[in-house]
Formats: sequence, structure tokens, C-alpha cells
Amino acid sequence: MKNTILYLFIFSLLINIFQYVNSNKILDAKEQQILNSKKYLKISRDSLKSFSENNSFDLKNNDYAQEYFYNKGMDYNKIIEKVNNDINALNANKAGNPLIPYDMIDGKAFLVSRIKMVNHRWVIAEFSNGKIWGEVLLKYFIVGDKPTEFETIDTVLFEATL
Repeated sequence: MKNTILYLFIFSLLINIFQYVNSNKILDAKEQQILNSKKYLKISRDSLKSFSENNSFDLKNNDYAQEYFYNKGMDYNKIIEKVNNDINALNANKAGNPLIPYDMIDGKAFLVSRIKMVNHRWVIAEFSNGKIWGEVLLKYFIVGDKPTEFETIDTVLFEATL
């Protein structure tokens, strides 16, 4: 009988040690999982903050530029659409978009591919001829129902990477 109680005691002690070690491993794994989640959450928050900062130079987020159009009795959403359409209409020119001061390279004309309206006066546009890329800063003027008037302020042309 003594031996049975001794064996049971040793057996229960071993089970308790196993439970303790196993529980510690589970707790450590969960703690590591929480630390990883906090790290990824911080990265996500930082990227969202960066994203929101990058959108600060946008007519859709610029209250002062929107107020400018409101005071003139214009809807800034319609202005955005009009300016986009007018710039894209200039892409129909066979020699390339006239807002881009570069001649054709390798027989390919430069066309505007992306447009971002900064405020009530400036537009940044990305252009390309399929091989070479660049950006142009434009000043624009809305004159009633006439096509938008544009003035090229400056351009930058990136070197071909291929």
C-alpha cells in the first residue's frame, strides 16, 4: 500500500511539473504573439498617419481652396472633373500633350497619365511616353464655360531605368 501511495504521489508530481512547463510555454507563446500584434499595429498606424499627411496637398482636403470656389458660386467637384477632362482632351494631340514642353522621343509623344489637383490654382500631373516618365506643375484658370486655361510652371523628367 505504501508503494502505491508513493507511486501515485510521484505520478501526480510529474503531471504537475508537466502542466507547469506546458503552461509556461503557452503563456510565452501568447505573450510573443501579443508583442508581434502590437508591433504590426504600430506599423499600421504609422503608415496611416503617413498616408493622411500625403493627402494634405489635395483639393478634396483643402478647405481654403474649396472656400475659394464656394465664394465664386462653383462646385469644386465639378471643377476637378472639368480640369481632368480638359487635360485629358489635350492628350488627343498627335504631337503629344501641349502642356508638356518636350518633343517626341523615339517617335513617341508625351501624354498625361495621372492628375492631382493641389488647390484652387495648381495641378500636378504625371506624364510619360511609355519609356520616359516625368511630372509637370501647372497653373490653371477657370474661365466660365470655356476650356480651362493652363500655364506650365515647371517640369521634371526622370531618367529611363531600362
